[in-house]
Amino acid sequence: MKLGKAAAWLGSGAIAAGVAAYAVKTQLEERRGRPKASPYPLAREPIGRRLEVVHEFHGAPIPTGVTVSRTGRVFICHPRWEDPVAFTVGELRDGVEVPFPSAELNDPSHPDHLFSVQSVVVDPSDRLWALDTGSLNMAPIKGREWAKLVGIDLATGQVVKTIRFPSDVVHRKTYLNDVRFDLRRGAEGMAFITDSSSKGGIIVVDLASGRSWRKLHDHPSVKPDRTFFALVETTLLPPFLGSDGISLEASGMRLWFCALSSRAIHSVSLDALADEQLADDEVARTLYTERRSFASDGLEADAQGNLYLTDWEHNAVIVRRADGRYETLVEDPRMWWPDTLSVTDDGWLYFTANQLHRLPKLHLGRDQREGPAYLFRIGCGGTAIRLGASG
Repeated sequence: MKLGKAAAWLGSGAIAAGVAAYAVKTQLEERRGRPKASPYPLAREPIGRRLEVVHEFHGAPIPTGVTVSRTGRVFICHPRWEDPVAFTVGELRDGVEVPFPSAELNDPSHPDHLFSVQSVVVDPSDRLWALDTGSLNMAPIKGREWAKLVGIDLATGQVVKTIRFPSDVVHRKTYLNDVRFDLRRGAEGMAFITDSSSKGGIIVVDLASGRSWRKLHDHPSVKPDRTFFALVETTLLPPFLGSDGISLEASGMRLWFCALSSRAIHSVSLDALADEQLADDEVARTLYTERRSFASDGLEADAQGNLYLTDWEHNAVIVRRADGRYETLVEDPRMWWPDTLSVTDDGWLYFTANQLHRLPKLHLGRDQREGPAYLFRIGCGGTAIRLGASG
């Protein structure tokens, strides 16, 4: 999530209009210190069973992404935002988070270091990919840092591929947010990445050649909705962040994505995105848009046709069934800002909840975070999508 513009906006005159609009609905008092109930019914069957705490993160830094390997290894990332970051990618081992693949590769003095990783994802071949924004504190990229996608062999801990993006695909204000993989496409597969900057876009990467291209650049679907305002506790969030959550559909034919500052969700043809020569207006003709009554950060789908969406306005995770029905999978007062989701092969849904809306930048420099951030899991009844899995 990009916080710099939000902080500037909160200090401007626009806040008065936003607060006034919400005061009319009395939401400020209703939601002070507690979440508002999810607008959707609970799932018909207790597939969620019990929300489990996998790990507590005490103190800094904030956790964003989570991913789980086929063998159950759990990986977390911590982008370099406002907090000191000892390592930007970690693995949970016996209840302790340790740097992955090594402390050296997480050290900015290392020539091939991981600098600020926003997302970690295990692909269908059980390799870990780290999406490195190259950005410090979500500011424009500068100096020798640059955005890159780094593939790591989980068996050896060795970097097997580093893909750096050209300046016509990633510009200095680009903020790479999340990534998904379809290994059936091209010689070695393709990656699809959301760009959350103000103009937004979907970046497509051919993993074999390292070649990349942008699609839907500056299209309304990837940009923040300028009519959007949301209240989380007493924090008013303006429309400032574009395409964020992303997930492949189980069929492998379409890609779901959404802007964080929006209550719309979109899907687009993967064939259209994968065609480097296809013009953006042709890609846009394959878009499908659906409205809902909440905003999401992370998205994740399962092989059974369910789409899971974090609902950071209501401390909930929502599931969209294959027939289009929305249900609340889980909501809990500890789930302040559910962020990233990961479905496992054995039917668990893992997700982070990190109190992102309480960061100092949104509160005139005062850190409002209380207690731990969490990594949760809940039984979801679905299994991970593995498009082009090997082994």
